[in-house]
Amino acid sequence: MLVNGWARVLAWASLATEIIIVGTGGSVRLTASGLGCPAWPQCTPGSLVPTPELGFHALVEFSNRMMSGVVAIVALLTFLFLLRYRKSRPELFWLSLSLGILVLVQAGIGGITVLSDLESYIVGLHFVLSAIMVVLAAWLVWSVHLPAERIAPMTGWVHRLAWITAALAAITVVVGILTTGSGPHAGDLGTPRNGLPTEIMEHVHAWPAYALFALTIILVFAAWRPGATVTRYFALWLLGAEFLQIAVGLYQSRNGLPPLAVGVHMVLACMLLAAVAAVVLSTTRPRRAAPARNGGLNGS
Repeated sequence: MLVNGWARVLAWASLATEIIIVGTGGSVRLTASGLGCPAWPQCTPGSLVPTPELGFHALVEFSNRMMSGVVAIVALLTFLFLLRYRKSRPELFWLSLSLGILVLVQAGIGGITVLSDLESYIVGLHFVLSAIMVVLAAWLVWSVHLPAERIAPMTGWVHRLAWITAALAAITVVVGILTTGSGPHAGDLGTPRNGLPTEIMEHVHAWPAYALFALTIILVFAAWRPGATVTRYFALWLLGAEFLQIAVGLYQSRNGLPPLAVGVHMVLACMLLAAVAAVVLSTTRPRRAAPARNGGLNGS
């Protein structure tokens, strides 16, 4: 069954807020504002909000914490709205519940990040969890547009190739997190890095990125056949996102890692993962046929 239009609005809001908070979190790191609010959950001992003497960095950090509140509200509204579909569309219920739980987990990790004085591997874990939440939100967006109650994998190598692409994308992002952890943007001027050699890590990060781009080209051609229209569509979007990501990555690497370019690179990484999720999901088909209407997505 197709869901109410408000379910789609909330699903898209979930995806949008999950990506936006990566941008606001990146701004905290890139402006060295990670310890702008030195306490957690309060901004400073005795005050929930920044005090005037804390200055600009506290405002940046506090703004990101407020964005976390927006993400939590959207997650709660999405879960409450989708409760009505827990029997007819259980996957919507479980996806929204998972997002809600992960919002709480993410808040806890955010607190540990501050209390650990921005330990680089905890900061990296913070980003990994954000990436997982983006993928789940993209899955939710996909699901609310499906008329079918359940999905099953297609047969054939396009489905397997899509999953290999997803695995390589995950590897690329994880290596990118380690690369960023070795660079100059620690979130605070006094925070040590992870100790890995930045120049070498940039090359190590580039290898899976180029392999991912090549594999996606193969996937596009593999999907250039009848019945794979949706897969081809999202694979082309993924290819475009990868091209932009590589271009931004080369620019930042050759220009001393300017903060704005690094922030764009972080946000693009999450948009790329959302596209990867769409590609993988597009290689599934309804287990039980149902008539598509009101913009429902067809399986490939």
